Amino acid sequence: MLRERKRAEDQVAAEGRLDSLVGDIETYIDLAHGETNPAQREDLLKDLDRELAGADSYISELETRTLLSGENDHLNAIMTIKPGAGGTESQDWASILLRMYLRWAERKGMNSAVLDESPGEEAGIKNATIQFSGENAYGLLTGETGVHRLVRISPFDQAARRHTSFASVFVIPEVDDRIEINIKPDDLKVDTFRSGGKGGQNVNKVETAVRITHIPTGVVVACQMERSQHKNREMAMKMLRSKLYDLEIKKRQEESDKLDETKMDISFGSQIRSYVMQPYRMIKDHRTKFEMGDVDRVLDGDIDPFIRSYLMTKKIKGKLTAEPDDDNE
Repeated sequence: MLRERKRAEDQVAAEGRLDSLVGDIETYIDLAHGETNPAQREDLLKDLDRELAGADSYISELETRTLLSGENDHLNAIMTIKPGAGGTESQDWASILLRMYLRWAERKGMNSAVLDESPGEEAGIKNATIQFSGENAYGLLTGETGVHRLVRISPFDQAARRHTSFASVFVIPEVDDRIEINIKPDDLKVDTFRSGGKGGQNVNKVETAVRITHIPTGVVVACQMERSQHKNREMAMKMLRSKLYDLEIKKRQEESDKLDETKMDISFGSQIRSYVMQPYRMIKDHRTKFEMGDVDRVLDGDIDPFIRSYLMTKKIKGKLTAEPDDDNE
């Protein structure tokens, strides 16, 4: 409830923040137009540049938030990082990715905790599991799932040769284990009938047995062991709750299995993003074609441009898929 309330409050506050930004920018423009002193006018224009940069950053953040509408986007995230083949070189690359995501969480004001970490023999890590707790953690990080490729001069190679390393990142939502089974009375069909077998005249002549059908799922339970219809109904409801609970567990397991199927081999041809430090410096996302030349800035945790680009591309592809084909109408 508190999380939903905060999300609603942020949406309401966003409009006020945008109005304030527009007002401040218009004020600086008016002051700059009316200023006759060149030095003071230059200072006003510098202040205007800062305001415009701040507004652009806030609007980009707001735009990213509007793209997060998935069922699990608001949940916390659990990330697993594993190096590919290549020994120490890949293990070191995995540790660099770990630092990058921890720094990203720090930049976002998000809580992060390393739940499990196995160090490599010489350097780096063999694997790491991190929990990210914060608003829209899973929605923001879900696009990081895949193979990340690094090209650089290896610090572990005495001949200073260029090496290509791979590491995989896998992100899943942190789902609360407490499953609430809410059964609506309108979803139930209750039939009563006479019990069979031994039990005396009351059991055999009065409709004490109960059969309950859960209409949305088709689950049917029945109980006739008790002498009263009330007790049989109570026991049947317990059985129904147990069956619906089991169905929900299986459903979640199927969703988890689907996520596992998205994992790719940690090798050539399966990477989602390349981090090239030699012979040139460039980071490129192969899904969105988005590129950045400031490698150090990205590895220091500034991955928001890649996240926003992925979400925008995903949204556009979703719209194109949803639109009917004019030729086939």
